Order: sequence, then structure tokens, then C-alpha cells
Amino acid sequence: MIIVEEYGNQLNAGASLQCRGPRLQLDGNAAGCRPSGAGGSGSTGTRDAQGVWTPAQLTRLLTYTKQLGGRIAALEFMNEPTFAAMGGAPKGYDGAAYGRDFKVFRPFVKQQSSGTLILGPGSVGEAVGGEGVAYGGMELLPTPELLQATGPGVVDAFSYHHYGAASQRCGDMAPIKKDSVLGEQWLSRTDKTLAYYRQQRDKYEPGKPFWNTETADAACGGNPWGAQFLDTFRYLDQMGRIAKQGVKVIMHNTLATSDYGLLDGKTLLPRPNYWGGLLWHQLMGTTVLDAGASRPGFHIYAHTMKGQAGGVALLIINNSRTATTSLNLPKAAQRYTLSATTLESGAVQLNGRELKLGANDALPALTGEAVPAGPVQFAPTTITFLTIADAGNQNSQ
Repeated sequence: MIIVEEYGNQLNAGASLQCRGPRLQLDGNAAGCRPSGAGGSGSTGTRDAQGVWTPAQLTRLLTYTKQLGGRIAALEFMNEPTFAAMGGAPKGYDGAAYGRDFKVFRPFVKQQSSGTLILGPGSVGEAVGGEGVAYGGMELLPTPELLQATGPGVVDAFSYHHYGAASQRCGDMAPIKKDSVLGEQWLSRTDKTLAYYRQQRDKYEPGKPFWNTETADAACGGNPWGAQFLDTFRYLDQMGRIAKQGVKVIMHNTLATSDYGLLDGKTLLPRPNYWGGLLWHQLMGTTVLDAGASRPGFHIYAHTMKGQAGGVALLIINNSRTATTSLNLPKAAQRYTLSATTLESGAVQLNGRELKLGANDALPALTGEAVPAGPVQFAPTTITFLTIADAGNQNSQ
């Protein structure tokens, strides 16, 4: 999959998840994308002389994608329109201007690329309880104003971004302290963001599925511990939390850039979150099951087991720094426990063995350890997947 995003005044294209601006998901056999050549801060870019968005550059991208035999799966009009100025929108850009531009954008896409899903609004920075992340002194364009201007029923999925804080490199813009990142208040911030956007979705786009189209530990490139095992607790807990609340798609920012990249940007070696995401992908199916309520220091999520009819996969996060906890298994299972020598480590162990690439960058086999039915213990600051192949789960038959 290739992500391409288009700013209000320029087009950026690339073969990773780190581009900026209308975000395009490309699939098929497209090998890459090309910059339009017309972008840049000194050009008129994607707008006419009156500042109205035009589809000229998008037309070129659509044409190029088709020439490669690819397909644009989904598209957002603008990256984080709640802070439109950050994306290069003209001075004074407001809800009315967004609505005007969107009413050019949507019919064009539906006519020229009818199979493409339209996502929106792709907002960021808002949450219930006033815990949204501010971007310095930049004025926020509230999501209700955007949705009022576009009118109802105009997107195929309701998209939003979540950052619980801004990174240290952004100074005093809602930072988070390192010693707080295993705490319940920090881990639950994603709930407050989703709760706010659920209110807006229910009012303006009722019934539309949720897509989280950008998230990481912190805005502005992530904190240094975004590359450490310490952040893998948030990374996997967030997936469990919002999947349980009906979010259908989660996109991490980024693949290989800055502290929050899943790969080291220089060596391209996997970081702890990569291994956590790979295990999720290998084990967790797409149907969410009821695992009961989590409790402080012990979070549990259940899905159908991927590729195994009747199977169940559990994600168990012991985010306590001191307490061992246990769970009684009704049947035998396979266990996959992630741990590290220190929480600040950039290396992670699976069942006590460090995960690393093999010859020619081959991925290692992610194999579990058999555990019998009965009580199973989980050490402090560990993350465990359990798969029960013969659970008899009727939701995955």
C-alpha cells in the first residue's frame, strides 16, 4: 500500500506512510508515484487565482496510477483541516471555504474514480474534556463547522487522527512525561478523542464506519521513547481499545521516519512497535469479541483467531510496573509474550528470545509456546498474545 497526501497548495508523493496532505491510499501493483512538478510554496498549486481548489493535479495522479495498473482505494480531501493553515491552505481559510472546495472535490472523484472511497474530514486536535492537542498558537477550525459546510452523507467513512500529546521537540505544546506513559490516564486518551468524533459522526454522518487515518505516540515526530518498547504498550492497547469501539481501520504514522517510525529511518531495522504490529497482524482476526472489562494495570482484548475457524486470540497487556497477574484458561493455548531487558530498549524479545532479521533481512518465524489449560501468569510490563485454536467460537465459523 502506498500513501500519498496532497497539501492545499502542493502535491507530495512517495512510497511510504510519511507523505503529507489529501491522503490517498493506493493498492494494486503500482510501484510508486511521481510529484506533480507543479507543486511548491511559490506556485498556485492546486488552487486557481481565486483560491478555489481545482482537480488539475489530482487528475494527473489518477491518470498516472491507472497507467501503472493501480487503483486508488481511499482518499481524504485535506490533511487535518482543523488546522488548515498548517497544510498550506490560503490565509483566512474557513468552514465555508472547505465546504466550497469539497463540493468540487467529491463529484469529481465519484465521476473519475468511482471505486474510490471518500474519507473525511480527517480532523485532529479535538477531544471530550478539552484534552485535544493544540498546535502552538494556530487557530483551530472546529470539525462541526467543516461538516456543516459539506452537508450530510458525503463521506464513505468518517476519518480522524489521534495524538495524545505533542513531542518534546515541539516545546510546550501539550507534552507528556515519560514516567506517565504506562498510566491509565495516558492510555485512555484515545478514548476521549474517539468519543468527541463519535458525537460528530452520529450527528452529521450517522452509521458511517470509523477510520483512524493517522496516529502515533505524539505529534511532531513522536517522543524518543516512541522507538522503544515503552511505547509498544500504547501502540497495541490503542488498537485493542478502538477496535472494540468499532474503528475499522487504524493507520500508524509513520513507516520509517522520526522517532515514531515502525522502522529505523537510517538502518530500516524493525523497532519494537513493528514486532507488536506484526504479531497482531498474524494472530488477531477482524471480528472483535467480548473479553470482559479491563482493569487498571491489566488490559485484555479478544478477537477471532486469524485463519482458524472457531479460534480465539487474546491480547493481554500487563502495564503494571510491579504486579504479576494471572488468567485462568479454559483450554490449552499458544503463548507469545513480548518483553525487553528494559522498557527503554529498542530491542524486543518473544518468549525470551530477541527478535531480529535473519539473512537477507528475512523475518524470523513468530512461533508460540504451548501452555496448558489452567492459570497463566503475566509478569509486570509484558505484552502477551494467546491463541486458542479449538475455542469453539461461533463468530468465526
